[in-house]
Formats: sequence, C-alpha cells, structure tokens
Amino acid sequence: MRTAQRVTDDVKMAASDVLVALASSHFHFVMSELQSHLKVMGKVPDEVVLLTLAKMACSYALRCIPFVGMTLLALRTMLSQVGSGRILRAVCSVLEQWSKGVNTYFCNREQCPLPHNREAQLCEDIYPVFRYVVVNWLDCEQEEDKQAVLGAVAAMMGVLLHEERHREHAWEQLFWLLHQYQEVRDTSRVTKSLSYVLETLEGVQTPVPLGVALAISTTVHHQLSDVTKEPGPAHKAVLSYCIVLQARMCPEETVVFLHSQLSGGRQAGCVAALGLLGALAHSDAPATREKLPQVVEAVRSVCNDPSAQVRRAVLEFIRELLSSGSQSCWAWDVVGHIFNEFSRTSGRLVAGGLFAWETAEEGALRALCMDILGSLDISLRGMTKLLWPRLLQYVVPAQYSGMLIPLSRCLRALAERQEKAECEEEEEEPDAVDSQEEAWLPSPQALLARLLVVAAAPHKSSERAVAALQLLQSLHSRIHRALGAAWATEIPLLLQYLEGKTESSLHSAEWGHHLLKFLRASLEPIEDKAWTVGLSKELSLQLGSSDPGSWEKLFLYKALGTALAACQDLRHIQGQVLRFLQETIPVELSEAQGMISVVSHTAESHFHLVLDTVTMFTATFTRNWFYQNSMVWKEQRWQNMERAQASCAALMRTYSGIALRAPKEQLLTHVDKEIMGNILRLSRAKERDLQLKLALVQSVTEVSSAIQAVGDCGSFELSLKQEAMQTLLDWIKREPWDSLVYGVFQALEELSKLRPPLSREENLNLMAVCCQSVLSYPSKEQMNKGRKTVRAAVNMQLLHRRGMDDLGHLMETLMEAEATSACLDDVVHRGRPCKQFGSLVGLLGTLTSDCLAMSCQRAWVCLGYLLQMQAKTMKVMPQADEIRRLCEELNSPDTETVVETCATIAKAVCKCIPPAQAMDFLTAVLDSFLYVRPTCVKAVWKWVFVFLAECSKEILQEVPKILNTLYTYMQQSTHRPFSLHAVFLLNHFHQEPVISSLLQKGLPMSSDTVELWRSLGRSTFGIQVLRCLAEKLNKAGNNRLGTDSSTCEQHNRQTALESLTITCAISEVVLALRNTEELKQLLPHLLPSLLRWVSETLNEERLLSPVSSWRQLFLEGRVLEEKPFRLFLLALELVLGKCMAAKWMQLLMNWEVWARLEDPLAHPEGVCLLTR
Repeated sequence: MRTAQRVTDDVKMAASDVLVALASSHFHFVMSELQSHLKVMGKVPDEVVLLTLAKMACSYALRCIPFVGMTLLALRTMLSQVGSGRILRAVCSVLEQWSKGVNTYFCNREQCPLPHNREAQLCEDIYPVFRYVVVNWLDCEQEEDKQAVLGAVAAMMGVLLHEERHREHAWEQLFWLLHQYQEVRDTSRVTKSLSYVLETLEGVQTPVPLGVALAISTTVHHQLSDVTKEPGPAHKAVLSYCIVLQARMCPEETVVFLHSQLSGGRQAGCVAALGLLGALAHSDAPATREKLPQVVEAVRSVCNDPSAQVRRAVLEFIRELLSSGSQSCWAWDVVGHIFNEFSRTSGRLVAGGLFAWETAEEGALRALCMDILGSLDISLRGMTKLLWPRLLQYVVPAQYSGMLIPLSRCLRALAERQEKAECEEEEEEPDAVDSQEEAWLPSPQALLARLLVVAAAPHKSSERAVAALQLLQSLHSRIHRALGAAWATEIPLLLQYLEGKTESSLHSAEWGHHLLKFLRASLEPIEDKAWTVGLSKELSLQLGSSDPGSWEKLFLYKALGTALAACQDLRHIQGQVLRFLQETIPVELSEAQGMISVVSHTAESHFHLVLDTVTMFTATFTRNWFYQNSMVWKEQRWQNMERAQASCAALMRTYSGIALRAPKEQLLTHVDKEIMGNILRLSRAKERDLQLKLALVQSVTEVSSAIQAVGDCGSFELSLKQEAMQTLLDWIKREPWDSLVYGVFQALEELSKLRPPLSREENLNLMAVCCQSVLSYPSKEQMNKGRKTVRAAVNMQLLHRRGMDDLGHLMETLMEAEATSACLDDVVHRGRPCKQFGSLVGLLGTLTSDCLAMSCQRAWVCLGYLLQMQAKTMKVMPQADEIRRLCEELNSPDTETVVETCATIAKAVCKCIPPAQAMDFLTAVLDSFLYVRPTCVKAVWKWVFVFLAECSKEILQEVPKILNTLYTYMQQSTHRPFSLHAVFLLNHFHQEPVISSLLQKGLPMSSDTVELWRSLGRSTFGIQVLRCLAEKLNKAGNNRLGTDSSTCEQHNRQTALESLTITCAISEVVLALRNTEELKQLLPHLLPSLLRWVSETLNEERLLSPVSSWRQLFLEGRVLEEKPFRLFLLALELVLGKCMAAKWMQLLMNWEVWARLEDPLAHPEGVCLLTR
C-alpha cells in the first residue's frame, strides 16, 4: 500500500484483495490502517485505499457501521480536492458501498449490537456528502464518471429515504435518476440503481407520491417499448422487476397505467405493457394478486388484436399467469384463448384452401400455443377440478385437433391424478365444477367419435394418432364402464401397429380398417341401446360439421355405419338408412359415396333389414321417377335426367356395397334377384351418363367378387349372369372406347368366373368382341383427321395400354376355362371380328414387349394358351409344349436369361403362324407402335426381325406390301434405324422382290428411297444388289422397240424411265459401296450398259427427235434433268471413280474424255479413249 506509486495496477488490486481477506480475522487492525491513510490532512488518499474501503463495506457491511461517521467525515474534508477521473470514481465507489452497507444495517438491525437511535445519526452523516455530490458532480461529462456518480447517488438516496425530513430531497433526485436514461449510453446501470431505490422504498413502507409513481411507470414502459434501442433480455428482466416493485407499493396506479397503454394505439407500447402485466401476474405479492382479475380483464381487451406481436405477447402473458400457481377459476379461464389463438391460424389456412400458406409468424404462434399447453404444471393441488372441465371441452371441436398432443398429455395426467385421489379418498380443495361447466363438457359419445377421427387422420407422423388412442384409454371409464377390459387389450395392439410409422409408411386404408374394427369390438360389450343410439346421433352431428369430400367425413360415414351395425334399435337403424337414402344429393359424388358407406357397413349385422329398406326405396324411387317424367314437359324431363341417373348409379353401388359386406351365409339366397336384379333394372336407361356407366361396371365387379368370396358355393348359379354379360357386351359393341375407359373388361373377367359356365359359343363371342374393341384403336391418320390435340393422343395411348392390360387378364381367364381346339377353330374360321389367329398372336406378342413385368408375364401366359389351342388344330403339340415350358423360365431373376428365352419363344411362335395369316401378324405388330411405351419400341421391332427371318418363305407374295409398310415407318425418326434393318433382312431373303419394289418408287427419288439404296449398298450383300441392278439395266436396253406406233412409243418411254431409275439406284449403291474389288469384277457387265445408254440418249438429243422418249418424260415432269444422258454419264463416272486410282481418273480428265462423251460429234472419240 505504501509503495503503491511504484507498482502496477494489478499488484495494487492484489494487495487490496489481500487486505480485505485479512480483515475477516483482523478487521479492526485493517480498518485502523485504512482510516489512518484516509485522515491525512490536505491530501487525497491513494486510489487503492479508497477501493479497499469500498470492498470492506461490501464484504463486512455490519462491522463497518461503527466507522461510518469517521469515514464520511474524512471524505467530506477532501471532496473539494477531487476532480474527474479515477479518484472521483473511487470516491463514488466508497460512497455507494458504505451507503448500501448502512441500508443493510437498517434491514438487519437485530444482528448488529449498536443502539437503534443510530439510524437518524447515520442519515445525518450521509446527508452532507449527498448534498455536495448533488450540487457538484451531477453534471460530469465522462460516461464512466456519470455511471459512478449514478450509483453513489442512488445508494445514498436509499439511506435518506429512511429519514422523513430528508425524504423530499430523495424524491427530487429520483426524477434526476429517471432523466439519466436520456444522458448515459449504458442505461442498464440506471435500471439497476432504480430497482435498488424501489427495493429500499418497499422496505421503508412509505407511500410513493402519485407523480413519482407515474414518472417511474412511464419511463420504464418507454424503455421497454422503444424499438430504436431495444434492451437485452437481462435488462428487460430488471425493468420488469422495477414495475413489480412499484406495483407492490402502488398496485392500483400501476395497473391503471398499464391498462391505459394497452389501448394507446401503439403496437410496441401494447406489447411492452403486456409483458409487464405478465410479470405482475407471476408476482406473489398479496397486493398484486388482488389486482389479477383486473389485470386479466384488461388483457382480454386486446385478445383479438390482428398484430402478430400483440398476439404473441398475450400468449406470453397467459403463460406467466398459468405458471403463477393461482387456484382461482377466473385465472384458468384464459386457457380458452390458447385454443382460440391456435384455431385462428388454422382457420385461415383452411379458408385459403390450396392457395394458403403458413407464414413464419403464424407457425411460431401455433408452436407457442402448443408449448404453453404442454408446459402446464398440473402437479399443484386442485388442478384436477380447475383444469379438467376447461381442457376437456376442447377435445371434440375439429379446429383444435392440432393441439391434441399436449392436450392429451395434460388430460391423461389429470385423469391419473383423479383416479389416484379417488383411490386414496382425497378431496381436492379449490372450486368444484359447477353446473355451467358441466354443460360445457362433451358427451362420452362425442369424445369417442372425435378421438377416433383424429386417430384416423393422415398426418406427417403417428404422434397425433398415438395421443388420441392414449387419451381414449385414459377416458375409458368416463366413456363407458364396459370398455375397460376390451380397451386394455385392443388399444396397446393399435399403438404397437403405429410404432415407427410415418405418413408415407402408414397405409391409410388399412389403418382406417383397423380403427373401424376396433370401434366394432368396443361396441359389442355395450348392451345399452340408448348409448349406441346416442353414438350414432353424435356421429351424424359431426358429419354435418365436416367439410364435404374431406378424409374426416369419409371416415365418419364408415364409423356411423359401424355404429349402426352394432345398434340393436331396429327402428332407429331403419330410420337412419332411409334418411341417408332420401336426403343424400346423388350428384355430389362424395355424398353418394358416404351414403353407400353408411348403408353397406350397417348391412354387416342387419343384412335383411337394410336390403329390404333399400329395395323398398328403389321401388318408390323408380315409380315416382317414371310418374314425374310422364307429367312434366320435355325440357323439365331433361333437367331431371342428370339427378335421376346419379340416383340410379348411387343405388346400384349401394346394392354392390351391401353384397360385399353381407354375411356369407345370407348372401347367396338374395344376391341373384334382389341385388343383381335391381342393379340391372336400374341400369336400363336409354342413355347412360358417366356415373351410370361407372356404377354398372363397379357394381357387377363387386357383386361377382362378393359371390366368389363366399368360397364353396355348392350348386349356386347366378341366373342373371347371361343378362349381365350381354348388357356389358352390347355396351362394348356400341361404344368400344368408352368401355375401355370404365374398365368393363375387369367386370367381364370377374363375371365369367361364376357359374353357370359360359358355353363355347358365348366364350367365343366374348373373346371376339373384346379383341375387336382393342384392335379398333384409331390410326394416326384418323387422329390427325379428327384434329385431336397432342394431349388427347397421349390419353388415347394410355387408354389403349390399359385396355390391353385388362384384355390380358380376361383372355387368361377365358382360355383357362375353354382351351380347346374347337374353340380355336371357331376363332380362326368363323368370320368373327377378331377372326385371324395371326392378328391375335401379333397383338399378344407386342404385349410381351411391355417393360412392366406383370403385363409382360400375363401376355406370355395368354400367348401360351393360344398356342396350345393352335397346336391342337395343327397337330404340333410338342412345339407348343416347348413354348409353355420356356414361358416358365421367364420368372428367372437373370436378365440375360430372360432376354434369350424371349427370343427363343418368339422364333417358335412365328413358326406356328399359318402362311395365310403371316401378313395379319405383321400388321398387328406394326400397328402396336401407336400405343406401346417408347421404351418398348426396340423390343417390338425384335418381333418384326424374328418374323422376317422365320417366315421368309410365307411372305414372298407380300414383300411389296411389307416394304411399303416399312417405308412409311422410315419417316419417323424413332423407327428409322429399325426400318432400315428390317429392309436389310427382307432383302437378304427376297432380293429380287425388294429391288423391284424399290424401283417402283420412280423418279425423282425421295430422301427415304435414297437412304434405302445406300443402306443396301453399305450392307454385306451390296455387290449382289449392284449386280442385280446391272442385269436389269442391260435387260431394259434390250427391250427397246422402234418408234413406228404409239404402243412402241409408250413402251420406250416406260423403258427409258425404268433405265433412268435403275441408273440412279446404281449411283446411290456405288456411292455407299465399301468393297471395290468385287466392283472391279462387275465392271465388264456394268460399263457396256452405261456406255450404251449414254450413246443412245445422246444420239436422240443430236437428232432432235420430236418423239424423243426423254423429252416426253422431261415435259411430263417425271424426270428433272432435261438432258438425261448426263445421269448415265454421272453413274459411269462414279463407277470408274470407285474402280480406278486417282491418277487414272486425272488422266481421263486431262484427255477430256468426259467432255468428248457429252459432245455428239466427239462422242465416238471419247468412247475409244475410255475403252483403250
């Protein structure tokens, strides 16, 4: 301490700390030493001495009290010598800490042995110093000095407030303290000083002047609501504490002020006021708690504020209020606002429909609502009676379903606590549930219905469904006393099923089935008719408030049907079924489906009652409908047609729904006339719209499936099977493409499985009609002629693909039932629409190229059956059996094996095609390009390649037709390379017909024809094609006649055109030819023919014959070159260029051979030079 001027500040502070620590055992010695340094006259003590004195007061406040007078007296003598800077701050520190020590003494007088009359003396000791500081140091400029003076003045104010005669001066400086918020940069020190003063005031228990209280409230509120310099979290907490302190002393004034700020119009001010009110709500002071009802009422006034910040602040206030542990009913009534706020955002999303999105603020508000509800402390005594009625009422309304997870947790805990209290015969203290609150509570049936709906709802995770089921289990005794044992087993199984499930992995239909089964099992032990009737009424009530077409409404329909099935009040059941039949608007598909669900589920236990009721309603409906149509004008009749057909469609599907859910032992006695009969009667409309067609197909399919599901039907035969099948076949004949849209093949497939079995004639007719409907796919030209859009064309292709798939199912079923040679013979020879075996094989062959495994496998199976039938007719059974065996190898997982097997089967299949039907097969295969997937094009062309190779002999007479067909596919880039390869294969087996057909294309050659000739030239047999062309050119020269008659002239003109075509073909083939050695061998045959034609055409030009064939062809536009000899000369030049080296060609150019050959006078000389 004595050598302080020669050491660093760190050493000084360390020495100071050592002295403070030493004072714990040698307090008087240390204090005496410090006082000696303090009393040096005419000198300001060192900084470290002052700081050590401040630490002594901070550490040993009560032991310093005897030294207060002498310390303050010593300080008074040197205050005038203190300027700004570190010494001023050190003196202020001493004043602050010693004043706080005096305040500590005032609060703990019993622990100090000093006389009580020292209080006034201590105030008198501090007052002179206080006055000096107020007069001289309040205007200091440095920030650190201001902060030090602020702390000292606040601490001394705290002392002076204990003495009445100095209190007025303290009030004056309190206004100065509040003004410092505008003067200093770090306002947190001002807030700490203010909180210290307010704590002192609370201990003094003196009334605070109204002006002072208002000034404090205004200043603190302004600090919290100033958006330009928002305080940090710690600072906010101290500011809120200041208001809490003031409210303890001035509760009325504080609440009135904050209430005024709620309606002040400023959003930031309202948010700040709500935060302060929340702090008051959490306060445990009696004076503040008395004002809580007034505070809550004030907050209610801003609950509907549209601002997200205000809404969040209201929720935070509610959190503070509910965490305060209040056991008054009015405090817990605010729980409702949490749910209202949650539904406020949810309602906006629902109202926005598909175009609504959740903002970040709304999402945060929803999360805050759930967090507040999830953090409720229900462990306090009395919470069961306080919270139970206030939370249970929010389980049923649909808008609060999103809150079910935290709500379920609270209610389950309350139920557990209530059960425990009942077991221990305890009574909870606060207010019991009054009659009004009892009226709010939902009925047991409403709870069961709503929680089942929430459990069935599709969600991102299964947490909500788990919460609903767990809450059901906790409420079992409140829902019905008979449910405890059943639910103790059933609900854990459902929870186990949900374990680990997400929205993508949870199969919604299967889960809904589990829940309906659970509902049915739950209702079985309940023998109370009134209870189950009440459940059905509650489900009907919730149906009315559900959105049309929503998953919730669809599930409620099924749940209502399940409840009616369990109900024993037959009059009520019949009334409900009739109500749905009469009141449902059939034009609305979702409502019609809902009615069907209710009626069909009810039929599970009341089959006869439901079927009789529906039959009675159907009879009344049809009678009234025909009567009304006969009595109204034609215009009104058409207006009623739509509703009538929709009603018929709904009734038809109702009958099939009843069949699906009817008890198996009761179905067969009623399915024929009462179910299928009514379906067919309702379908007999002159014009069927979309709904009626769909209903017919679906009803027939479902009834057939229901009969098959019975299992062993004994001798049962569906007498109306023939009528139902004929109805569907007539529809296919009239509207083949519409029938594909509605999946009529599926209905026929299921219907054909029933007894009595179809006769051979019926089976034949069914196959023929169905194949014809698929083969009637419109061609591309028809699509373009009909001006179909691209989208419509794509849809037609998809439709045809679906029809092919359904046809495969149907044919597989029919062929299994009737795989006889006689049947095939009928198919092939009887002249049916699908009369050719080749066409049918081609159709199925393209299906085997489908990239979908199921479609491909099904097509192979159908093809196998068809070939087996054909084998019996042709007596080649071993080969057909081999194909069937190979089809079984298609299940191999090895891709290469499958590909090889497919190729082997394709070869075997092509060998089975009758020669007369080979072209039918190829046509069916090529026509399939209109509907096959792009990925399957290559596989379909493989069938074409195999066919051309395996059926080469059978197609000889059809080569021109096949070539023309392939030529059309060359015009499409997708098929061009495949078409060229197909021509290559065709030429390999039938060169002469192919070349002749190509020459028929004539001149001028199109780009596709040129590409064909060049592809042949590039092929391995290009020289053979060239030899054939050379022979044809030579033969054409020998066929020329004289020009004496018009017949000769016509013949010569045709020969001239043929020779030009051959020459152009030779040019293209030579241009693409790769092997020149073989061309040299062919040169002796080719060169004379070309020279001959050059000479002849040049001679006609020289003579200027008016009947020149070449000139006539040019004038007719069949030849574009006015001097045709140049075409022959160009071909000659190309041939020689391929055979001779470049130097020899240059020599011919030097000799002017080509110019001489073009000159009629020098032509002989040119020929001599060329043949030397």
